[in-house]
Amino acid sequence: MARSSFSEHLQEELKKYGGIMVPVKAGLAERLLLKKMPVAWLHPNPEDEFSFPEIGPNPGIINKYISLYKQYGDMYRPEDLAKEPLMVEKVHPDGYMLLNGHHRWAAYWSLGVKLVPVSIINLTQETDIEQMIRDSKHDRRATLDLDEVVFCHDDEPYEKPRGGVFGRSSSKKIRLGIPKILHLLSRKGYDIWVYSANYYSMDDVQNLFQRYSVKVDGVITGTGRKTKESTESRKRVENLFSSRYTQTLHIDRDMILRTFADSKDFEEYPVTENGNGWPRAVLASLREMEKHGKAEG
Repeated sequence: MARSSFSEHLQEELKKYGGIMVPVKAGLAERLLLKKMPVAWLHPNPEDEFSFPEIGPNPGIINKYISLYKQYGDMYRPEDLAKEPLMVEKVHPDGYMLLNGHHRWAAYWSLGVKLVPVSIINLTQETDIEQMIRDSKHDRRATLDLDEVVFCHDDEPYEKPRGGVFGRSSSKKIRLGIPKILHLLSRKGYDIWVYSANYYSMDDVQNLFQRYSVKVDGVITGTGRKTKESTESRKRVENLFSSRYTQTLHIDRDMILRTFADSKDFEEYPVTENGNGWPRAVLASLREMEKHGKAEG
């Protein structure tokens, strides 16, 4: 029996799994040990543009990866630095859904490659957010973007970690002063929430902060993924946050923004230094904010 074309395979996959796949958490051993898996275990994300009939796979990109594999036995050239595996999420009823790497998956399938490199990601789900809010201890929170604020850029000064951790975030370095700032906020009665549009496993992020003796109360990853999440679902999560937290501090690289759940008012406090002086500037802005609050009180 002749093997079907990739386009036929894609349509079969979407017909079989579209609308029924539900993300489930992969266990620690599974994530640590399963670095390659049969290509037959992988399913396309029906909400990715790759799966849209009007957009669909790009044959030129697929052919580029096929050529690279034939030349190097890999989807990358030897000089390429970022050699990421296919990022996948475990799903019910079976297998793993692609988060990133659809065109490489198409090239592997077209070449008849049986085993492909993967990284299993446990993204934050709505039920995770609901549980983290229920477990929260305070009525105020501080939020930080992992990639924009927490992780170092280029040659910025960084904190020295303690112990090891696995996963994509293991190569990340936390910016100098972040642990001290987060410890202070925790003592002041703030829950700590971190988030990222990137595909980090929420358990990897929690483990990373543990290396710095920092406990984060909320981790939201994969906020940039395409989803058909209902308006009702998003509204429910927003209501949970607003009913739990009276204040939120959004800590950015150049300012701290304080918002209030019961008001459209907000306060901005500038962070005027970078590099070694950034933590000091953040702490100064937090002190100014605290004085402002006491003055109003």
